[in-house]
Amino acid sequence: MAFDYKKEYKEFYLPPQKPTIADIPPMCYVAVRGQGDPNIPDGEYKAALEMLYGISFTIKMSYKGSRQIDGYFPYVVPPIEGLWWQEGCAGIDYAHKEAFQWISMIRLPDFVTEEVFTWAVHEAESKKHRDFSKVYFFPYHEGLCVQCMHVGSYDDEPATISRMNAYLSENDYSLDFSDSRFHHEIYLSDPRRTAPEKLRTVIREPIR
Repeated sequence: MAFDYKKEYKEFYLPPQKPTIADIPPMCYVAVRGQGDPNIPDGEYKAALEMLYGISFTIKMSYKGSRQIDGYFPYVVPPIEGLWWQEGCAGIDYAHKEAFQWISMIRLPDFVTEEVFTWAVHEAESKKHRDFSKVYFFPYHEGLCVQCMHVGSYDDEPATISRMNAYLSENDYSLDFSDSRFHHEIYLSDPRRTAPEKLRTVIREPIR
């Protein structure tokens, strides 16, 4: 059976619908950095997702080709994640999506080294005949965070974030945004196939 990160690491991917504290260990991702409203049809964000999936599935399906990756095991490609921020703003302002800066990313299995990643980029470019130069290998140690499962529309996330902030105040924590610690979302639902009120999104924010 294929290894599924969501099932094996429920503490990171399936938190309850109430705020909890989590210490997130180092992980590596395939990532693309961009800016602007992610809802623009055929925009920069959509193009980033296509690149992320292109690399992720090149690695996942590598066992069918000539490249045998050391330590490879069958796995389910993890969900899309996003780090979000806006210049001059602590956290994010949902009213100004055009000002979003973002890093869109998918977790990589531990057997993916930088050398394997470089091979996957060249392999994807060769087979798909497109430019993957914007993708990069992204090690990220998130550390101490507050997180919560948000169920509903992305536009309703501020209410969940308000509950998270209240929880922090009650338990002597504070937010800790910086140029390396961001608002983080993990998208467990496909918005093309899921009603807005049923979307499940992990919301995570850095704290101290």
